Amino acid sequence: MEQTLELSPGDRRLAADQLRDFVVTSVDAALASDTPFYHLVLDRVFPDDIYDAMLANMPDSFDYRPMHGRSKQEAFVDGRPTRVKIDLFPEYIRPLPTAKRAVWDIVGRALCSAPVRDAFVRRLAPALERRFGRGYATVGMYPIPVLTRDIPGYLITPHTDTKWKGITVQLYLPTDRSTTHIGTIFHKQLGDRSLQKSKQMSFAPNSGYAFAVGTDTWHSADAVGPEVRTRDSILLTYFVDAGVLRFLRNRGKRVGNFVLNEFRSRLR
Repeated sequence: MEQTLELSPGDRRLAADQLRDFVVTSVDAALASDTPFYHLVLDRVFPDDIYDAMLANMPDSFDYRPMHGRSKQEAFVDGRPTRVKIDLFPEYIRPLPTAKRAVWDIVGRALCSAPVRDAFVRRLAPALERRFGRGYATVGMYPIPVLTRDIPGYLITPHTDTKWKGITVQLYLPTDRSTTHIGTIFHKQLGDRSLQKSKQMSFAPNSGYAFAVGTDTWHSADAVGPEVRTRDSILLTYFVDAGVLRFLRNRGKRVGNFVLNEFRSRLR
């Protein structure tokens, strides 16, 4: 893929299908580890040319909107929140310039695909079975891919993720290896319920991790320091999509966020 391009809808579908297949292969090849909980370490998630195109077509700062969650440092820095996001759905990336929209449309389509979801379910089977039982493979999983950007001051304390989530995936998007020390930290819970740092992901280009959300999946991120300009990544969250309540909640949340995003855009 060229770093700047215009693609017809048909060409985008083909490119997304090819990217989907590459990501599936990457997930299948990922290293699995039990320390401190079952997770995958992902490497070369995207083809090199597509990764380069993603970096070359990052949205501008005004394209993002604030992302609030369990972050313990949501205070504004120079008028900006410490974490911002763009959901990689067509309705969110529509305002982007044509070349940027083409790249992120392809990425979003691929990450939302059933084969990518099935690959993560297949590789995370041991942990998913512990949570959902033998029928884990039939539990619905609703993907929400979000392009996130953290700036100095952002941090999040140890947590296990909400029970609404089934699988958490984070794909790192640095331009080089100069900030490998800012990757996500995994913790082990000791007998006295205290937490011990056990492992830290390397914030390396085109890498990432994935785990099935459980009661033991404690993770955090240290404060982003002044040596970092931006900490860019994709959070691909699979929300449990079983039952009427969750089904309606997942889709209602997407619609509600879109309406709020459109309202903010008109005020800008």
